[in-house]
Amino acid sequence: MENETLIRLSVFLGLFALFAIIETIIPRRARPVPRSRRWFVNWGLTIIDSATLNLMAFVIPVMSVGAAIDAGANGLGLFNNVGLSAWVEVVAAILILDFVIWGQHLITHKIPLLWRLHQVHHADRDMDVTTAIRFHPLEIALSMLLKIGLIYILGPSAFAVILFEIILNGSALFNHANIRLSPRVDAIVRTVFVTPDMHRVHHSVLREEHDSNYGFSLSIWDHIFRTYVAQPKAGHDDMEIGLRWQDERPGKLWWVLKLPFTNK
Repeated sequence: MENETLIRLSVFLGLFALFAIIETIIPRRARPVPRSRRWFVNWGLTIIDSATLNLMAFVIPVMSVGAAIDAGANGLGLFNNVGLSAWVEVVAAILILDFVIWGQHLITHKIPLLWRLHQVHHADRDMDVTTAIRFHPLEIALSMLLKIGLIYILGPSAFAVILFEIILNGSALFNHANIRLSPRVDAIVRTVFVTPDMHRVHHSVLREEHDSNYGFSLSIWDHIFRTYVAQPKAGHDDMEIGLRWQDERPGKLWWVLKLPFTNK
């Protein structure tokens, strides 16, 4: 679609700035690690991730939106062969894609090889809006391959894919942000959507807590599959975020890139 990249980038940067401002004004927790040190690593990873996807484009002719356009042009995928209305298709596509991302997230915690990559995300010693963009480039590449394959199977419209990507990215920025919501608002919102307090539990050093609350956008999957944990045992102010063994090294970009290939 025309200007697709510009639209997604504009929404991402706008939401990033909004949540960064809000978490500065009404933070949920005090920062144990200086923001500048963490932001350098997390934005550094994002730049490398983007370069990785651009390199992939030389080998794989289409990314997620391109796959949707190609599937539509060639009549590939479920939605291109059934007579659903446009909006029913969009809603169904978003729900299915969100569920698959939830399942992918769960699997990255259960398969040791995938956890080696995903632990880069969890090695962040604090949690704020930049944690949402802290992923190892190999995990980003594998996730894109999964998404492309799923899009060819489903055959959603390019509009549905773009809308899903915007919702997913916006939700991730929101629920990783260090934002204080009133308990009443949090309780209402988390019945459907993942809130910062809900997702913060997932970043606990305690295994039983970080193996829970896998959702990025919708909270319903964790409720349905009983992976939901309401609150951390130590409380949000006193809980420890990250991994049990970590020290100062997760604040070094080169070390973070090497992390999946160490014995940690």
